[in-house]
Amino acid sequence: MSRQVRRVAAFTLILFMALFINLNVLQLLRAEDLANDPHNNRLIIREYAIERGPIVVAGQEIVRSTETGDELKYLRVYEQPELYAHVTGYYSFIFQRSGLESVMNEHLTGQPTEVIAQNLTDLLTGRDRKGNTVVLTIDPTVQQEAAAGLDGRQGAAVAIDVTTGAVLAHYSNPSFDPNLLSSHDGRGIRDYWQALGEDPGDPLLDRVRSEHFPPGSGFKIVVLAAALEAGITETTTFPDPEEFDVPLTTADIGNFGGGTCADGDSITLADALRVSCNTTFAALGVQLGAEALFEQATRFGFNRDIPYTLRTVPSVFPQEMDVPSTAQSALGQRDVRWTPLQAAMVAAAVANDGVLVRPNLVHEILDPAGRVIQASQQQPWAEDGFDAQAVSPQTAAVLQDLMVSVVDSGTGTRAAIEGIRVGGKTGTAQVEGQSPTVWFIGFAIDEATGRKVAVAVVLPDAGDDSTGGVVAAPIARAMLEAALGRR
Repeated sequence: MSRQVRRVAAFTLILFMALFINLNVLQLLRAEDLANDPHNNRLIIREYAIERGPIVVAGQEIVRSTETGDELKYLRVYEQPELYAHVTGYYSFIFQRSGLESVMNEHLTGQPTEVIAQNLTDLLTGRDRKGNTVVLTIDPTVQQEAAAGLDGRQGAAVAIDVTTGAVLAHYSNPSFDPNLLSSHDGRGIRDYWQALGEDPGDPLLDRVRSEHFPPGSGFKIVVLAAALEAGITETTTFPDPEEFDVPLTTADIGNFGGGTCADGDSITLADALRVSCNTTFAALGVQLGAEALFEQATRFGFNRDIPYTLRTVPSVFPQEMDVPSTAQSALGQRDVRWTPLQAAMVAAAVANDGVLVRPNLVHEILDPAGRVIQASQQQPWAEDGFDAQAVSPQTAAVLQDLMVSVVDSGTGTRAAIEGIRVGGKTGTAQVEGQSPTVWFIGFAIDEATGRKVAVAVVLPDAGDDSTGGVVAAPIARAMLEAALGRR
């Protein structure tokens, strides 16, 4: 009998020890994880008791919090929701946060150390904690021109102040309504999420920063930069054949529309860019070699994470290629990919004397009393192994002139603005299984005011007869005009 009692006692002791250990694990080791688990209802209720700060564009609140009187005390409201959706993101008690609602969450909830005194005061007085105000760099007129140009068409458009790196427009189409993901109606949120997931246009995808595309002839700016840095001049002549005989393959490269680019004898590098001559740039790419192209692309920001306010996917230029791959890559085809943000940064660097500037979406952050606690600063993009000088000032000056010739008398004439120095490059990339992806990248310089703005516009699967000069350039022109106060 006593043996059975001892066994029961031992078993009970083991169970007690297991319970003791489990309680200590929960309280000491997993307490923080459990407290922050998004499925923790108490955490959700506590978080929704905070009046999140507004997000502001040009003095207008495009995102604000309103009191509901429900268990979830505050509701996030988005004005002009589809215009700014990929910038603001959503704030959902089911799907958490995206965009600036995620990246700036600490500021929007008033958690940073800069406002610790305010938080302490709120705690002692029993007032609800208020978040900080996030003021954006977006220019609403430029954003609206981007949306109008892409209306009904899949694509993306971005504009950057060349000198400061301030992002003036960041628009991806199709868009979505963050109000429907940020409501307090769980069933409605899930239904809308499912509809978005079934939409073939993938509205939740931010094509400005999260998808890359083949650049097509827009990449010729990078190839030309590598050539100029190597000592080749814009007056250097190349043969002008109907097709470039690519070494080591029978797949030769022809020009857009067929035929030669000039008189069939020779063509200068300057004219080759102006008319976007494939045979010249294929030959130039082979002459420079894959290593030189890789180095120049990387100096412009390829194969690196852009230090943007929102997370980006890196643009890609392969490091090791054979000769045929190099010839095709020099035309922005094969495995070369860039994001619209990266494309705009290349154009911005050319207009900025060759210097890469960090793109920034937040102008300043204000505490609940309206005091500035953080302000954006112009910062060159320099990091370990790379300085901000993507090309020399001399090379940048030549590139500017050559890109201006593209708009003045080449493939980009539909981007021209009277009285403004506009430079650019069109691109029409062939994509297997769909119609071309078309581009315009470029810059505008108002020499009267010194204002400089860079843009990139992309429309994937734009239509069989579409080109960057016909479809994308007019959208870019409207954005540049708005940024310079012409609209």
